Amino acid sequence: MSSFYYFLREALIGFKRNLSTAVGSIITIFLSLLMIGLFMVGGLIVNNIVSNVESEVMITCYIADGTQEADIKKLMNEIKDYDKVEDVTYTTKEQALEKFRNSMSSSPEIVDQLDGQNPLPASINVELKTPQDVSEVAADINASDNFKKIADSPKKPEDSLKYGQKTVDQLFALTNVLRIVGIAIIALLIFIAMIFINNTIRLAILARRKEIAIMRLVGASNGFIRGPFFMESALHSIIGALAAILIMEVLRSFALPAMVNALAWLPVDLSLATFLIIYGILLVAGLVIGLVGSALAMRRYLNV
Repeated sequence: MSSFYYFLREALIGFKRNLSTAVGSIITIFLSLLMIGLFMVGGLIVNNIVSNVESEVMITCYIADGTQEADIKKLMNEIKDYDKVEDVTYTTKEQALEKFRNSMSSSPEIVDQLDGQNPLPASINVELKTPQDVSEVAADINASDNFKKIADSPKKPEDSLKYGQKTVDQLFALTNVLRIVGIAIIALLIFIAMIFINNTIRLAILARRKEIAIMRLVGASNGFIRGPFFMESALHSIIGALAAILIMEVLRSFALPAMVNALAWLPVDLSLATFLIIYGILLVAGLVIGLVGSALAMRRYLNV
């Protein structure tokens, strides 16, 4: 325990000696960890949105007016036999109009313009076991002779198939770009943080070079000599991590609720437990950055 207090005291002395460099190191660690935390939160929110969109992905097959019930059942039975299909349901023209009327409850004048007519087609709705299979299942339906026979666009049956895979693909493409950009920015900030830590430890070693030489003469262990420098790096990391966590907690308490209210139709909320896990990861990541940077500096400048 006495060694711990010695390391802490020496680390604080080193902190005061190289205050400007130490502050630069802390700020860089803070920015690096804040970026990591924000990208983690953003990634989780985007994943929630993508999962929500995926859960709504289904294939809608629009049926021509006047189609015989037997032909509709024949196609439904065929689709039910597909291995990747979870469920198949049928929506009549009347049910489609009722759904449209309910969705337009805030603008009834749009429904009134129909003047009693029902231009909406009946449809077969296909739910999938795995949303990613939607393109393959849609292709199978489009190739079906039973579907071509009753599609409401007989000349181009593919126009009678509607599904949301393009939206999901675009979201995945966006998340991939954000992930690559985020990793590049975080890697750059971590590299800069290690440079600052390297310079801070180098200055600390130079400031204590006579003391280090005396320690060697009296037989001090390598661990005892390295201890204060590791402690100084740990202090920088902890302060930077706590600052990043504080900013993220402020955002969680104020910015996130505002976002949830503004985007009530999207699953952008995250639980406190999720943030606590992120905070723990940031603290550990900060210590790793600090200790690795310190170890690299001592390997270069401290011959023990």
